[in-house]
Amino acid sequence: MKLELFRTLWGDTRDWGKIIPETREAGFTGLEARIPQTASEAAEKAAILQGEGIPYIAIAMTGGGVIPRQSATVADHIDDFRGCLDRAAVMAPRFVNVLGGNDRWCASQQAEFINKADELGKKAGFTCSFETHRARILSSPWMTLDVLRQCPDAVFTADISHWVVVCERLLDDPCDDFTPFIERVHHLQARVGYDQGPQVTHPGAPEYAAALSFHQKFWQSVWESQKRRGYTVTTMTPEFGPDGYLHTLPFTNAPVADLWDLNRWIGAEQQRRFTLWTS
Repeated sequence: MKLELFRTLWGDTRDWGKIIPETREAGFTGLEARIPQTASEAAEKAAILQGEGIPYIAIAMTGGGVIPRQSATVADHIDDFRGCLDRAAVMAPRFVNVLGGNDRWCASQQAEFINKADELGKKAGFTCSFETHRARILSSPWMTLDVLRQCPDAVFTADISHWVVVCERLLDDPCDDFTPFIERVHHLQARVGYDQGPQVTHPGAPEYAAALSFHQKFWQSVWESQKRRGYTVTTMTPEFGPDGYLHTLPFTNAPVADLWDLNRWIGAEQQRRFTLWTS
């Protein structure tokens, strides 16, 4: 099995053509980014991807921004998703990572959204992978275990830093068995959270060694599951990001670290661990 690292463009507004050379230099295979808001921008980005021959993971965001409109119904989110798929088609993504729904929905509503969106994706020729995310569907591990029982065909994107914050602890108690979820994970987003936040200041800092170890063990359990399931390629996106995730100094709001340095660090570390695991 091969590990392919994808670079998140969260918080990076530069032209994609300028980002790709340094992405390859750092050992990343492709880009993961939101589907553009307009068809013309999607076509422009598609031309860059095709010209560079670089893979792309599309992020479909429904119902508004990262925090969805609270009044948006399942039908509203599905309508948004149709538009996302239409715009993504020209970009030929590896698969579509779905950041959708609302955490206020009950398990049956979340499952309804996932099943309908998954069906639409399949009809359009896409694999859809549904992300665990606060404020969205699958915001907690307990809700997720309930939902996935009602979604027999869906696969998932695991960003468990969100679960760590929601539960205010590393999920390493003997009672914490997430095997049913792990067996359905398609894609990993690699950000290290801790009990009071979704992002440590630096994953290599000794004060966060326990948090890093927990996340790495979870990620390896996904690799092991995917290998049993016959995956020949596993994808991972180091996803340290801005917008309140990155710690800043008071009064100046100066960031305490560089995002690209953080993502390169976790990418290189996970490539090293993957190589050891497969050797």
